[in-house]
Amino acid sequence: MATIVDGRKTFIPLENNPEVLAHLCRNLAVSRGLTFHDVLSTSSDLLADIPRPIRAVILLCDKPIYNAARATLETTIPEYHGHGPQEPVLWMKQTIGHACGLMALLHCVFNLANGKYVTPKSQLEALMQRAVGLEPKERAQLLYGSQFLEDAHMDAASQGASSIPLAQDDNHFHFVGFVKVDDGKVWELNGGLPGPLFRGMLQPHEDLLGERGLAMTVKDFLDAAQTQRSNIGVSMVAVGETD
Repeated sequence: MATIVDGRKTFIPLENNPEVLAHLCRNLAVSRGLTFHDVLSTSSDLLADIPRPIRAVILLCDKPIYNAARATLETTIPEYHGHGPQEPVLWMKQTIGHACGLMALLHCVFNLANGKYVTPKSQLEALMQRAVGLEPKERAQLLYGSQFLEDAHMDAASQGASSIPLAQDDNHFHFVGFVKVDDGKVWELNGGLPGPLFRGMLQPHEDLLGERGLAMTVKDFLDAAQTQRSNIGVSMVAVGETD
């Protein structure tokens, strides 16, 4: 069960590892066609073992790195008011404390291949279909009030390899999702920003672990980690597709 902290529903933070994300997907009845792979380095040799193409990446970084990479940029992003099926991506604002891992996963699942991996007639499909027609504030409230999302997250958060924190503990990390959608556009989908962030276009043969894909997505954070001397404060999981 979530905890109310300072009047706000607050979850236990997720770990950014393939097993936890896969467990969360099973809880949400997401298709097993999605697979998750640790990205231990962006060097071509270590990336060679990850099945390609990769069209979604989930990044976790600590607050000094996140602030160095996004604090200035965030002030330039207008508040998003989009809704409806004409949206280029389905973006959702985070209003639940410590839920950024869930938000990153949902952003990837909802936007990869136009929601192909959302199981038909599931609770998640019903939520996604309802969310499309809502404006951002109502969409955020829909997620905030969802009991099945809360149950799925809290169960997955208890599966990590490290000790389980309390919901009221400070969380010094933030998740960000990146997705290449079907038209080749690359989006940063971050519930902590004022809206979705367009990062550029990739050709059909390019993916997010290629040189240009990395430059459009995680490079800002990796560069910030170098300046903060905090390489251990970044982790990446690539989201693969088997069908």
